[in-house]
Amino acid sequence: MSIGGKLRTNTTIKPRLSNTLKNWLPILQSGANEIEEVLNDFAKENPYIEIQSNRTQSLQKPLKKTQSLKNPVTDKIESLAIAQENLHEMLIDQINPKIFPTETSRKIAMCVIENINQDGFLDSDIAKLAQELSVSIEEFDRVRSRFSLLEPCGVGAKDAQEAFYFQLQESELEGEAYTLASKIIKDLANHATYKRNPHYQKVMRTIKLFKNPPASDFNAKIPEIIPDIFIFEHLKEDSLKPTYELEVRINDIYYPNIMIEGLPKDFKNTDGIEQKKAQDFLKTKLKEAKDLVDALDMRKATILKIALALRENQYNFFMGGEIHPMKLKDIAQDLGYAASTISRAIANKYLECDRGIFPIKSFFTAAIDGDTSNASIKDFILGLVKNENKKKPLSDVKILKSVEEKFGIKIVRRTITKYRQQLNIASSSERKKLYEMSL
Repeated sequence: MSIGGKLRTNTTIKPRLSNTLKNWLPILQSGANEIEEVLNDFAKENPYIEIQSNRTQSLQKPLKKTQSLKNPVTDKIESLAIAQENLHEMLIDQINPKIFPTETSRKIAMCVIENINQDGFLDSDIAKLAQELSVSIEEFDRVRSRFSLLEPCGVGAKDAQEAFYFQLQESELEGEAYTLASKIIKDLANHATYKRNPHYQKVMRTIKLFKNPPASDFNAKIPEIIPDIFIFEHLKEDSLKPTYELEVRINDIYYPNIMIEGLPKDFKNTDGIEQKKAQDFLKTKLKEAKDLVDALDMRKATILKIALALRENQYNFFMGGEIHPMKLKDIAQDLGYAASTISRAIANKYLECDRGIFPIKSFFTAAIDGDTSNASIKDFILGLVKNENKKKPLSDVKILKSVEEKFGIKIVRRTITKYRQQLNIASSSERKKLYEMSL
């Protein structure tokens, strides 16, 4: 294999690579959108390596056209992106003498900002905050009410209802329409009782534009996702009758190319070390460069083995059924790896199939009872809530009863509550209010 040319990668793993995997664990553990950065870190310390990016191409080329969906089975993909501007910094920039003319008012305003949560609400004890600043509760609340003049409007409110009042003050509603809006916000669940009011439609259009929570624009956004694995139904062309099979492939088209080149022309021995030491150094770096290619090959092969195991163990899911309970240690034993290696291999990685894009780790789910997985129960809960009576949303007790009847198991209500919260589903009372607003 020549030094000046590109090294081709393949998925044939030789026994000698077991140590390579340990040496380059960051390569195995990094996600598809991080691998290039990790390899570049290695290249900085090696004069032989050049990393050639393939990220200029489109990010996904699945086996067939498919629509990427939000995961309907497991928890929502964790949002990791950072908002462009920090909410607290934006609010601090608006603390000016026109709105907060006195030192005390500015001190109260800063206290409010420091205690605002990520949704923009002040969920702290106002009486306690006022006591800490040696001001009355009335004065503290009077200054806090001026937050209705700040952007994003609604921040600093105690709850959603007060946030709506803040936003109402800055709306274009006036006169009777403003009065009606105040009444509706106070009893939002029963807004339909005001339908005969001539201002009703205009008021509801305005309220629907209010931000809830007020800092929603600052919430973390879903990051760019690049699947490592594709599993799709594929029509067998050589069959006498139309039959489908699950085809598996890894998304290696977006792997950067590792180029092993000759030494750069400007590379010089500037350390004054002996020639022999210089030769040993370069020999070591050349071996490291080749090992890096081997490590990338092992990453691809390991992920491909996991993909094939997923197809075998989760076949029913990919064909429209439910996730089957599967443990890390089971697949690790089947593939001849340590469970910790499988854990690293699936970290920060995703799989795309006909049903959408899923974190690979979501397929390794513990069994609640027999062949029933917690992911299956979550999927069932999502379906129940999606099709529930909007006027009478299901309580956790009713969801529990349906789950026990469906799966023939016994669990406690707090487990249903936990699953509901993990799925970002509001309580029945909160859902009722949201349904009323959307009507």
